[in-house]
Amino acid sequence: MIYQIQTKFRDEPRARGGLIRVREFTMKDAYSFHTSQADLEEYYKKAHLAYERIFKRVGAKNFVSVKSDSGMMGGSVSHEFMLISEIGEDTIAVCDTCDYKANLEVASVIVNNEQEPAQEMQKVYTPDTKTIEEVTTFLNADVTKSIKAVVYQRNIDDSYVVAFVRGDREVNETKLKNAVGEELHVAEITEDCGIIEGFIGPIGLPENVTILFDQTIKGGVNMVIGANEKDYHIKGVSVERDLKVDKFVDVCSTQTGDICPICGKPSLKVNNSIEIGNIFQLGTKYTKSMNMTYQDENGQDQYPIMGCYGIGVGRLLASICEESHDDYGPIWPMSIAPWQVQICSIRPDVEQVKIVADKLYEDLKANGVEVLYDDRDARPGFKFADADLFGVPIRIVLGPKNLESGELEVSFRDKSFKGTIKLDTAVEEIKTMIATEMAKYNA
Repeated sequence: MIYQIQTKFRDEPRARGGLIRVREFTMKDAYSFHTSQADLEEYYKKAHLAYERIFKRVGAKNFVSVKSDSGMMGGSVSHEFMLISEIGEDTIAVCDTCDYKANLEVASVIVNNEQEPAQEMQKVYTPDTKTIEEVTTFLNADVTKSIKAVVYQRNIDDSYVVAFVRGDREVNETKLKNAVGEELHVAEITEDCGIIEGFIGPIGLPENVTILFDQTIKGGVNMVIGANEKDYHIKGVSVERDLKVDKFVDVCSTQTGDICPICGKPSLKVNNSIEIGNIFQLGTKYTKSMNMTYQDENGQDQYPIMGCYGIGVGRLLASICEESHDDYGPIWPMSIAPWQVQICSIRPDVEQVKIVADKLYEDLKANGVEVLYDDRDARPGFKFADADLFGVPIRIVLGPKNLESGELEVSFRDKSFKGTIKLDTAVEEIKTMIATEMAKYNA
């Protein structure tokens, strides 16, 4: 296994969110090479556990590992490590009842379609009703009793692909591309293509159109579909009775309240999240393309089987800050704080204050403590505001009053402690505080 921590660049069209999504970033990349799939799988489990420990040790609180789509990286198995956050641009499905977790690109969608006595199909006049909302309102039907068409085209030849999904659902483009097996783009519907925009249905589409039926419509009865004729729809459609469905596919995104594929309960929740790491079982995709080989024990050339493991260092830092802050600035975990302790010297113009503060600074450094020393000639409130903005875990305040009492004021940035310690034993007490805080992150 080899790794590097290096600056990378991508021409990101949607740079946003401070360090969350940028064009130049610091990345930890690692690659493992194996002589068998079994060895890769064993090592992959170790890497997965190591990642969980890394994220705990840097202070990430609300993160999960989810199954994900391998995308352009390729490979058969991949996981993403996601920090649940309202500002996240990724979305994951998590079951409240069991341990199921998955990115929406791979999360299974299971719904129950309400059963009722089946009606006969009936073509109905629906003038100027192109959207699902307009059609269901006009027909006084529930949106879950409708089937909408989502139209794409293949990149390779612009041929049309139509996915039919339940009216309250949204197509997941990654799932759709995987189902078709080709890259797609949103369709441009022309007048001569045989598709009637706003009135598209699975009955009577041109033969050169690829049709997919999503599993959200499986078992649907008395559904409303387009009639492939302007200003007309068909109601009373029973999917299994009236539509020619060879198989159902999963091309929709999960929604909160969907049925968990593991425990079978309607307990899935959809959460925004930030991707902070990912791991892949790449197989031989890259070793074959680069003609990378090794000789086995029989002298035969073989392609190594690869694993890939990445952490966005800057993104992880920003994600921790997003998760751990208040209105005044970041609250850094002790394990990754730029300094462990900040000394705020009040009235450094007083000679004895300066002497004591300087000595405390040197003594802490000599004992391996990372210290930021604020000896500026500034008002206390100004220094305290800056200290909050720096986010240093432990703050020590030293001034003329402290010299009189022989005690130092100590407070934690997360407001979990505020009190005094003896000046004579300050170094040992601070070291104990640091060790106690660090122990929280030693997974």
